[in-house]
Amino acid sequence: MERIYQKIGRINEYIRILEKMQPDCIAKFDKDLIYRGAMLHYLYLVVDSCIVLAEMTIKKKNLRPPQSYAESFDILGESGILDPEFAYDFSKIAGFRNFLSHDYEAVDARIICNHILAKIGDIRKFIDQITLNAK
Repeated sequence: MERIYQKIGRINEYIRILEKMQPDCIAKFDKDLIYRGAMLHYLYLVVDSCIVLAEMTIKKKNLRPPQSYAESFDILGESGILDPEFAYDFSKIAGFRNFLSHDYEAVDARIICNHILAKIGDIRKFIDQITLNAK
């Protein structure tokens, strides 16, 4: 369980950094390449860490192994560790991870700053449900 709590601590650290980057996000994202790179890096880290946390929880609970990143969240929903409806919606984070890994040049500042950063609450909800139900 200690490794799970360490991963949660890292995710919370990444969230705090992203929240500090939110003010004037669109203007900075379009004009400052260092800001843009840092934003995309921390988004990738938080998303990838959520996937790793899901996989760690699956292993700890001896659940069936996932065949994809997205399926990790579905398995947690099926097992009752995550709310099933939330798990289904949150599993889309896996596609965003792949997008950040492969198509980051095509990122639109408005999507990142207005829509993606607004979903940080979903990451907190994910952590809360893991913490509550994965013991």
